[in-house]
Amino acid sequence: MNVYGEHYRTIWVKEDDPAVVQIIDQRHLPHKFVVEDLTTVDEVARAIQEMHVRGAGLIGATAGYGMYIAALHAPKDSVGAFMESLARAGGQLKATRPTAVNLAWAVERQLDAIEEAGGDPEARTRTAFDMAKVIADEDADFCRRIGEHGLAIIEEISRRKGGETVNILTHCNAGWLAFVDYGTATAPVYAAHDKGIKVHVWVDETRPRNQGARLTAWELGQHGVPHSVIADNVGGHLMQHGLVDMVIVGSDRTTYTGDVANKIGTYLKALAAADNDVPFYVALPSSTFDWKRRDGVAEIPIEQRDATEVRTINGLHEGEIVSVLLTPEESPAVNYAFDVTPAHLVTGLITERGVCEASEEGVLGLYPEKRAVVQG
Repeated sequence: MNVYGEHYRTIWVKEDDPAVVQIIDQRHLPHKFVVEDLTTVDEVARAIQEMHVRGAGLIGATAGYGMYIAALHAPKDSVGAFMESLARAGGQLKATRPTAVNLAWAVERQLDAIEEAGGDPEARTRTAFDMAKVIADEDADFCRRIGEHGLAIIEEISRRKGGETVNILTHCNAGWLAFVDYGTATAPVYAAHDKGIKVHVWVDETRPRNQGARLTAWELGQHGVPHSVIADNVGGHLMQHGLVDMVIVGSDRTTYTGDVANKIGTYLKALAAADNDVPFYVALPSSTFDWKRRDGVAEIPIEQRDATEVRTINGLHEGEIVSVLLTPEESPAVNYAFDVTPAHLVTGLITERGVCEASEEGVLGLYPEKRAVVQG
């Protein structure tokens, strides 16, 4: 993704100091572009918990680099002490956010790779660095491929409309900022725009943290994609009046049966889409599948965040980002961060391997090697 004409990923190792991992601190966007240095596991955990970084893929990549940082600081006098330190760091990272499956997946992938490679603590630290890079590079590549598969869907809609603008509604930010590069829900949009297909994106503001209004709108603008920010409750009205050709959202965890956990409010968009015969697609890499859970509504843990996020809003005032109270001071609030959209409301899942039906057979048709996992 280009930022003011320069290519960035969302996470990388500092060029002149490999002990420092750098991220784009997304709390300051769109008003300020801030690069933050991460040098300790505590700092990585805080960055995930407090949403300096967010989005399923980027959380996973950050956890991968967090385990590399843990390896740098782990005791080197014995392999046993080294691995015990890494296990503690992994537990600390996994506890930061419960819903996004990529987090635990990346931690476990690091621990497995380090154990399998063997060697002394220094060699294991090199393995941790290499695996962190693999996780990040793989995330970017998978998102690029999701863009290619999703492009075919947009092209078909464009053909049916005789080349008129394809109107796409998205929710929250499943773009470049939620992954290492390209994004999931936005990757097909970027691919279509770059190919000359006329597209326009309806950007849900996505209360309470406004990831759509702040982040999706900003990155679409950086790429030159036409878009309009809307209040969260406008989507149904637009669908009723034929102003939405398709919905594409991301996912923080999807069961192997096709139930989709995503930012709160996604379920309502899926209901509106179903009522108005608007196709509803979910774009996700295979790292976001949960191969252990069948019933998303009953089994996926839903994060509850600080109620302050609901009661206040951040914005730019006289050059500074400030927080403003929205509610009566004495009014309590509840902040569910995600909801689950049942598979029957999902038109299809767009993955790095192709598009499939949101069902057990559809998912396992693309990932047959997982049949043994889900069967026991």
